[in-house]
Amino acid sequence: MNLKQLTFTSGFTGSPIFLQNRIVSATCKLSAICRLWTISVFMVMGLSTPGQAEITSLDSANIDEVLSKIKCRFSQMLHPIFEEASNVVREEFPDMKQVVFARVDCDQHSDIAQRYRITKYPTLKLFRNGMMMKREYRGQRSVAAIADFIRQQQVNPVKEIQSMEEVNTLDRSKRNIIGYFEKKDSENYHTYEKVANILRDDCMFSAAFGAVSEPERFSGDNVIYKPVGESVPDMVYLGSLTNFDLTYAWAQDKCVPLVREITFENGEELTEEGIPFLILFHIKEDTDSLEKFQHEVARQLINEKGSINFLHADCDKFRHPLLHIQKTPADCPVIAIDSFRHMYVFPEFKDLTVPGKLRQFVLDLHSGKLHREFHHGPDPTDSTPGQEETVGEVASNPPESSFQKLAPSENRYTILRDRDEL
Repeated sequence: MNLKQLTFTSGFTGSPIFLQNRIVSATCKLSAICRLWTISVFMVMGLSTPGQAEITSLDSANIDEVLSKIKCRFSQMLHPIFEEASNVVREEFPDMKQVVFARVDCDQHSDIAQRYRITKYPTLKLFRNGMMMKREYRGQRSVAAIADFIRQQQVNPVKEIQSMEEVNTLDRSKRNIIGYFEKKDSENYHTYEKVANILRDDCMFSAAFGAVSEPERFSGDNVIYKPVGESVPDMVYLGSLTNFDLTYAWAQDKCVPLVREITFENGEELTEEGIPFLILFHIKEDTDSLEKFQHEVARQLINEKGSINFLHADCDKFRHPLLHIQKTPADCPVIAIDSFRHMYVFPEFKDLTVPGKLRQFVLDLHSGKLHREFHHGPDPTDSTPGQEETVGEVASNPPESSFQKLAPSENRYTILRDRDEL
């Protein structure tokens, strides 16, 4: 199977086809990507041609030779693997409506790179039902690994419930959404299945049909959310199941927590979002501190969502960042900000519930106050007699960012640009 080279102009005629190498089609336009969105899985590979370290003079005699040699070596290395993986997958899933592999030269189409926030090359993005999945492919760069990833994506994320007794055996340590439908071949269930495919990494989805689901369909098809924990009450979806946008928004709100856990597996992904971390370090078994932190984030910082990531981390697993701020697991719970340049410690965990205290800590980051005080001591309006010398000693040696080390490696990617960080 040939690998598609997408070329975008200003219109579209005909159905999507695979074009080899860099063949340009005047009929393939920006709306082509919209056409591909109807396909179950769509992968985009960013290709770059970064400039050389020194300026080269070009003329008509050498321009073709020079430009042909300027390529991103990581994209070059991945391209034959990506193409072979597409061949393997096509043999297993010959229906073009199931899986499409495609690539975009982001130097030629910088608007696409900006639209999908491509910051490094090569990048493998997954599209499902017209939406770009938040989690890109970051696994092993081999034919077997990429093909296996697609196989996993083709598995139906909705588990069918055969008896209502199964509901009582659900894993309550995970977020569960259960749909009760009269029949599987219905618009309501098709909407539910579409939502489940998009949020398959964030929630466990189940569904019951016909006579099995009848006790829960007293007012028609019904969807409920079971939060983590045995004693937490269920939440019922009250919107229209034929409205995908409403159903997806409701499910996303339930499946994607405001405070997420950072692990070594998702650290690169979270770091690449490019916004600072507000992190609670806590002992894994200390759920009380986590609940307090979650409550105060929701109470004080809900309007800051999008400007800072709210995270929690296992103290034992993340000992190194703690040592970086002169803490150990014995000091947990500890709250800190990592701006990707410095780390700043929230003075006292017991002050977490003081109205506005946590919010001010975050606002001081955005205003630059935390950064200034680390380097120059407290602002004149904040200093008190006898405090300047002590604070000045601390300010002279601020701890550097620890989580920046989890960012995408230059040994694996060509980084498109550096970020401006606090």
